[in-house]
Amino acid sequence: MNNRIDAVYARQSIDKKDSISIESQIDFCKYELKGGSCKEYTDKGYSGKNTDRPHFQELVRDIEKGLIARVVVYKLDRISRSIIDFANMMELFQKYNVEFVSSTEKFDTSTPMGRAMLNICIVFAQLERETIQKRVTDAYYSRCQKGFHMSGKAPYGYRLEPTVVEGVRTKMMVAEPETAEHVRLMFEMYAEPDVSFGDIARYFAAQGISFNGGELQRATLSMLLRNPVYAQADLDLYEFFKTQGAAIVNDAADFSGSNGCYLYQGRDVTANKNYDLKDHILVIAPHEALIPSDVWLACRKKLLSNSGFGGTRKAKNTWLAGKIKCGRCGAGLMCSDNPARIPYFRCRKRADRRSCEGCGTLRVREVEESIYGEMVKKLAAFQTLTRKNPTKANPKLTALQVELAQVEAEIEKLLNTLTGANAVLLSYANGKIEELDAKRQSLAKAIADVSAEAVSPEQLERISGYLHNWEGISFEDRRLVADGLISTVRATSENVQIEWKI
Repeated sequence: MNNRIDAVYARQSIDKKDSISIESQIDFCKYELKGGSCKEYTDKGYSGKNTDRPHFQELVRDIEKGLIARVVVYKLDRISRSIIDFANMMELFQKYNVEFVSSTEKFDTSTPMGRAMLNICIVFAQLERETIQKRVTDAYYSRCQKGFHMSGKAPYGYRLEPTVVEGVRTKMMVAEPETAEHVRLMFEMYAEPDVSFGDIARYFAAQGISFNGGELQRATLSMLLRNPVYAQADLDLYEFFKTQGAAIVNDAADFSGSNGCYLYQGRDVTANKNYDLKDHILVIAPHEALIPSDVWLACRKKLLSNSGFGGTRKAKNTWLAGKIKCGRCGAGLMCSDNPARIPYFRCRKRADRRSCEGCGTLRVREVEESIYGEMVKKLAAFQTLTRKNPTKANPKLTALQVELAQVEAEIEKLLNTLTGANAVLLSYANGKIEELDAKRQSLAKAIADVSAEAVSPEQLERISGYLHNWEGISFEDRRLVADGLISTVRATSENVQIEWKI
């Protein structure tokens, strides 16, 4: 025991003007030791919110070896800002008979009062840290909602220039002529149905066009095409983000079609960023957009389709994978993959021993043959309809658009009656307009959903060719046909219902 030594511990999370340096902390601690020898333990660039610090862990190991008699720090929060971590430390110090000294706060852990005061101080240290975190978070989201640039370099196609927003100095993005044209080309190419990430990357490489000093990578291109910073903020963009669950700061009237947007992650986002937009924050930015909203939305819908397909690309037992659901509970049906047995569909919820009673006996090949027959019938009926009346390629979409036009005409008629109306008529008209506007928004969402699932004539022609040569096409082509025609199949042994895209 007599050979034990004193230890000095110092920590600094960030090197800035108003923080005390590690060297100064050590000088204070040595003064407390009155010139006695000691071993120094220092952690630079580490937060006090936990004990995951290399030299602090070394100090703990030396204490457990019985080498340390006393630990001296400049201030309590240098060793810990967590009440739980500090309580564990005090237990460790007591277990190995180690004294603890704070050179500026003069704590004496050998007395009950000293230990009590020490615990009170660590509680306030933790409160201070949590209060600082809350202030930083609140400031971030306040600036988000005002359209400030929130740090980091400008996206490809823009440069940053100083500006003032609501009396606050910030930065605004300004288009760079050459790289902005490259961005426009990326969107225009990807908006074409048959163009892939690889096609665009190969084209840029062949043309000798570099991307931030190197070759354009597919992953980078994917993130760029998802970024609404490039898109013209108009009502179409507003409706899209609204239906995707994003929190939109600006009113619909502000979406005039000239500025771009910022998309920030919300406070409670757990989903994969930029793929799932729920709880994200959308705000109109001060910079000028590069891409028309219809082109950006075409690319976004194509990306959503690709990501949905990518999630099930490993399927190998049935081309209905990802499409077919249990007709009782709605959970996905999985295909048994034992090659020695006839493959069946099984309800995932049933297989996990949860509440569903199951879909009954569904042999995979029999269901596939039935669905194939229904696809042939559906496509034949649809093509007959489009030949008779090419302007009505999607009857459901046309019906929704007609109904929307009728609602909007009725709203306009009511607005015209408000001129010179008395209080009773005003009250009635306003109530009716609110009711019609709710219906108008519902119809607009339905039209957006149907339009997102619309199948082009070129796709229909390709699908028709595949259906006529069903036995000769590949497994992946069968999956693409099903994806082009079918939204969902809900199946039980008694009934099969198909939700069509056409």
